[in-house]
Amino acid sequence: MPGYQKITSKMLQVPVGPGREVYSKRGAMLAYTGAVSFAPSTTAGQSIGGAIGRAVAGERSAMMHVTGQGEVMFGHAGLHVSVVDLGGADTLFVEADRLLVHDASLQVGTMFMGEQGGVRGIVRGAVTGQGLFTTTLTGQGSCALLSHGGVMELPIGPQRPVHVDPQAYVAHRGQVQNKLTTAVGLRDLIGRGSGEGFQLELSGSGVVYVQASERKI
Repeated sequence: MPGYQKITSKMLQVPVGPGREVYSKRGAMLAYTGAVSFAPSTTAGQSIGGAIGRAVAGERSAMMHVTGQGEVMFGHAGLHVSVVDLGGADTLFVEADRLLVHDASLQVGTMFMGEQGGVRGIVRGAVTGQGLFTTTLTGQGSCALLSHGGVMELPIGPQRPVHVDPQAYVAHRGQVQNKLTTAVGLRDLIGRGSGEGFQLELSGSGVVYVQASERKI
């Protein structure tokens, strides 16, 4: 069965069939062909305990379970859509509200931000507005992310950390550590700097997805 196909930069076509069920953001279905069914989902493939944990953490977005046989077109609020394919070894870290659709075969979890940077991880959540938790996707399958203006993929290597404006960060994958750094100089103190006094430093081995905007969804 063919995979996710971008119709335009803001519309995605996803095949649904036996063994290829998906979860989508509620209200993101634009059109479909075939015999396809949509049902509200409170777990999005997670266990009941995990879903409750996500709800308590505030890291949850209303989802639909999409089954049947056909092709479904998805989009949301005119935002750009980017497809990410996971091969089974990586974990994708992403905010729940940025998930447009993902294969039901992917395992969904929630991670406390502090686990990836201690107090700095918590501070990052406060500065970016992402909160203290983030959604994880693990396994083999595909997902689609929402962003303002599209995303670029920046490779992260052992000798090549990447610094990102926290508001432009969308997601990352791989064996990556993150911490919040500051860059306050004289120009910032007198109000003539760029205002970008915080950067998110990602190191290790993997990829970070950066959107072409500093706007939240």
